[in-house]
Amino acid sequence: MKRQRTLGPTVATHGALVIAALVVLIPFVWIAAAAFKTQIALLTGAFLFEPTLANFNEVLFTKTSEYLHNFANSLIVGTVSTAIVLAVATLSAHALVRRRAPSWLIHGLLGWSIAFHMIPPITMVGPWFVMFRTVGLDNTMTGLVLAHITLNLPLALWLMCVFVREIPIELEEAAWIDGATAPQLFVRVILPLVMPGLAAAGILTFIFSWNEFAVALNLSQKATATVPVAIAKYAQEFEIKYTEMAAGALLSAIPAVVLLLLGQRHIVKGLTAGAVK
Repeated sequence: MKRQRTLGPTVATHGALVIAALVVLIPFVWIAAAAFKTQIALLTGAFLFEPTLANFNEVLFTKTSEYLHNFANSLIVGTVSTAIVLAVATLSAHALVRRRAPSWLIHGLLGWSIAFHMIPPITMVGPWFVMFRTVGLDNTMTGLVLAHITLNLPLALWLMCVFVREIPIELEEAAWIDGATAPQLFVRVILPLVMPGLAAAGILTFIFSWNEFAVALNLSQKATATVPVAIAKYAQEFEIKYTEMAAGALLSAIPAVVLLLLGQRHIVKGLTAGAVK
């Protein structure tokens, strides 16, 4: 009887997990299948079809396509903004946690960081557009990088504060006694201990930057457009190129999927750090 009581909740839990997985995977499988279909096969709803690589050829190698250029733009914006966010977040977290800042300042800043992270980015596009145009940063990679830094820094700061707080203060005191300077302490003691947090914050920041659409759509033009903007351009006024759009979306998922597979353990640890003592 006890085994039956235990088996019921287990089956229900696994059933709920399977349903949740299907909800996530079915749209992705549909997009992946659409990327290998012809436009006619997709619009007629053909379940069995002959796979074709014409959509990928159209997206990657035709003279009219700028997808590879947009892909490079996303890599530049994502990499540069992630590097700056990690540097600022780590230094700020160490300053807040270890420099004995008032508790109201720490909690207020972290609370504001989370609240700011929940604000829809589209609400800030108008002021950013006017400001960047005033200072000459409209339609530039620099302006887009600055916008992505602003969007992703709050979450990275919150994560890094959690990891820095878990470092035993005795390790830093021992380094001071041994004559370490502040840069040596940070590089040789702090950074190695917060590497899981850096990995988690870095992966999440890069993925958020890579997938960001609303800000990039309004702050970039043809030369600086990123991958999400490039995919949206396949929806034209008189025609929607569904299969090319699906091919571009499938290609755009590769960097995010690779990072998630490589850093899944760090992401879970980063998001659950401090939850259990």
